[in-house]
Amino acid sequence: MAYKTTEGADDLQEFFADLVRCETRLYNALNDRLRQRHGIVTSQFEFLRFLRERPGSRVADLATEFAIGVGATSKGIDRLEKQGWIVRQANPADRRSSLLALTDDGSQLLATAEATFATCLRELLEGALDTAATAAAARALAQLRSALERDRIGTPVG
Repeated sequence: MAYKTTEGADDLQEFFADLVRCETRLYNALNDRLRQRHGIVTSQFEFLRFLRERPGSRVADLATEFAIGVGATSKGIDRLEKQGWIVRQANPADRRSSLLALTDDGSQLLATAEATFATCLRELLEGALDTAATAAAARALAQLRSALERDRIGTPVG
């Protein structure tokens, strides 16, 4: 759908609806493929990726990154730990929190799931957008995300 050059409420509401519906459909398709091939869901994949890139993170760090509540994040981490994909380690700087790290099994799972994720995402996007449109959308979303994070918009309380 093409949006008018004016910034009318209808245009912005349509933009929002398209953005949310696209995200939901992409997330669900990736979820289905990851579950089918690796026995994990997209949120677990995202947590594992985050912990690979930032070993020693705390539950609160993941909650901040994903703009979700600490309680929901902790439950997600509990599930990953139960599967043996991550471990909690004592935080020497703060006894009230734990530091999180991938296990070897978690690293292996992530490596295989990452290939599936990349292939599926490429199939979904290439079927709908050319390279220039994908790059433009990526730039626009990165700019929007940066502004929202800078201004701490949409960050859950607690």
